[in-house]
Amino acid sequence: MTAPTKPSPSRPAAADNTGHALADTAGTPLADTAGTADTPRGEDLHAPVIDWFDEHARDLPWRRPEAGPWGVMVSEFMLQQTPVSRVLPVYEQWLARWPRPADLAQEAPGEAVRAWGRLGYPRRALRLHGAAVAITERHGGDVPTDHAQLLALPGIGEYTAAAVASFAYGQRHAVLDTNVRRVFARAVTGVQYPPNATTAAERKLARALLPQDEATAARWAAASMELGALVCTAKNESCQRCPIAAQCSWRLAGKPAHDGPARRGQTYAGTDRQVRGKLLAVLREARAPVPQAVLDRVWHEPVQRARALDGLVADGLVEPLAGGLYRLPLT
Repeated sequence: MTAPTKPSPSRPAAADNTGHALADTAGTPLADTAGTADTPRGEDLHAPVIDWFDEHARDLPWRRPEAGPWGVMVSEFMLQQTPVSRVLPVYEQWLARWPRPADLAQEAPGEAVRAWGRLGYPRRALRLHGAAVAITERHGGDVPTDHAQLLALPGIGEYTAAAVASFAYGQRHAVLDTNVRRVFARAVTGVQYPPNATTAAERKLARALLPQDEATAARWAAASMELGALVCTAKNESCQRCPIAAQCSWRLAGKPAHDGPARRGQTYAGTDRQVRGKLLAVLREARAPVPQAVLDRVWHEPVQRARALDGLVADGLVEPLAGGLYRLPLT
């Protein structure tokens, strides 16, 4: 895609806990594991990364002004654990059908699940529907600007609240997704990969690296995320294209291989997730309740199939009816 000249801050599209001495304000040197003075400072990273972003950021619909806060929020729900290429068509259809939270709120939650299609992790659809209802009831249909109010919405966690506040409203928040965490782990901490789960040390480092100015901080959040998505990737990183390669602690250390806990891989074939997806696919296509016998055809192993269906019911994604019928939830 062609990047706009000055894209608005947003995402493309998720330091280890070793007792590092980390600064509480940007511009103060951050000690690495070896305690050298060569570790990059936040203020030395901001300009090159933001300048790179200005030139190379992808032109994504949720980055355009017309997307608004609701478009940013929808994108953040959809982009969790899902590539941009898969999100784009669903995002466009979703916003065309539900351009405001109130439009989604007046629909049955099952319609959100139906429209979610094959994005995966369909509980996100229910959570987004719940957030739309809360926004409509508590905030007059407008996505709140206050971080605490965002965090209080159903289905909104620490990351999403910070992302919406930063990308939609230009506020100063540490936005830590996998891409940002990998950039910080390599550039500052000097390790190949961040821990499997976000640590307190990573949050402290992210706060230390934040520019003081709100607009610059929001820009930095978007730029560092895009850098991780396009250049500082999990595999086959492109250091020759990186604007901070000369300062990167991991590269300067000779790119030592990851020696922490094994990184979690994602499998799909043969898992309950795959079975759940097949069951939901049948229910999304149906406009009337579906008999148990029809669902039984989607998977050969009855115990796993029953477990997957029970899980969908427990998660509120499927509603059982009398007579062995099932449908997407109406309430």
